[in-house]
Amino acid sequence: MTYDSSATRARLLAAAHDEFVRLGFAGARVGRIADTASVNKQAIYAYFGSKAALFDAVLGDRLSILADAVPFTPDDLPHYTGALFDALTADPALQRLTQWKMLERPEASDQERDAHLSKAGELAKHYGVTMPVAMDVLMFAISAAQSWNMTADVIRNPLQDTSGDRQAGHRAALVSAVSAVIAELTRANLRGGPVAAATNESVAE
Repeated sequence: MTYDSSATRARLLAAAHDEFVRLGFAGARVGRIADTASVNKQAIYAYFGSKAALFDAVLGDRLSILADAVPFTPDDLPHYTGALFDALTADPALQRLTQWKMLERPEASDQERDAHLSKAGELAKHYGVTMPVAMDVLMFAISAAQSWNMTADVIRNPLQDTSGDRQAGHRAALVSAVSAVIAELTRANLRGGPVAAATNESVAE
């Protein structure tokens, strides 16, 4: 029988994903992940090196899937925000995984840092703003897209909302909010305001 190492790694990632989503980083157990994946516990260390590296691999894998499903559109950030909202709402496990990450391992991984810097760079170039401004706008859009799953029980349950109208209204509101931010960036550049001045100064340097 030919040994398929890629299949073993895939089983480990799948088992670890479910364990980390359910119990977080601290509560997850390497032995239980190995048992679920039907491998020896040492296989985890052979493939990933540590429990922390396994967590990062799981999150990175899920974020890569999300990036493929929701391409970044710097020229239409409101559309991206709405599409990201839809994808996260359809995959609450990813939202829960990222919440565990923020609670237990708040430091940004290299993959997260590179992804955010790349997106902010595209925004900065498209709208003619500085990187700090672009990063603030990007983080606002991402936070808006994440907001439903973070607050859904608070918003939905007391209001007994089962129709989906509340979710649709929430989505429309966050897309409108991001549109307003983009409109202000555009106006600031047209009138040579603080954002444009800071951008021109950084370019001159």
